[in-house]
Amino acid sequence: MAEKKVIEALINGGQATAGPPLGPALGPLGVNVLAVVNKINELTSSYAGMRVPVKITVDVDTKEFEIEVGMPTTSALIVKEAGIQKGSSTPNTETAGNISFEQVVKIAKIKMSGLLARNLKSAVKEIVGTCLSMGVTIDQKNPKSVLKEIDEGKYDELIEKAGEQ
Repeated sequence: MAEKKVIEALINGGQATAGPPLGPALGPLGVNVLAVVNKINELTSSYAGMRVPVKITVDVDTKEFEIEVGMPTTSALIVKEAGIQKGSSTPNTETAGNISFEQVVKIAKIKMSGLLARNLKSAVKEIVGTCLSMGVTIDQKNPKSVLKEIDEGKYDELIEKAGEQ
């Protein structure tokens, strides 16, 4: 039975290097670190500017490796959609950015499998909650107002349409 080692790291999409955290973890396993780094960058290039969880499984005997790319965090997706560097350090008083309700739905669909939500409407509400804690407005509105509008059914049609796509 071949021994396998698993290394997990958070990588900036498309920007993995042979330095820490990967180099020191992979070096002792005798695997081609550059080949691993290049493969990670190839697999995560579409997540440029976002931190992505990566899991590397190395067969210690054959030096073969497998790479699994996880899902970027909800906040990383919001930061990307809003085109901002990071969320607000004082979300109750300072706005960090703004995204459209359509972008919220898009993020909810991407994250759906990793959320506890039972349906797209609940997933959308989770994303709106993250926007609230990051100081990101939705269509220039406070996320709390948007949550209230979702509960009142204002966005039901839009969410249903998105769910069918």
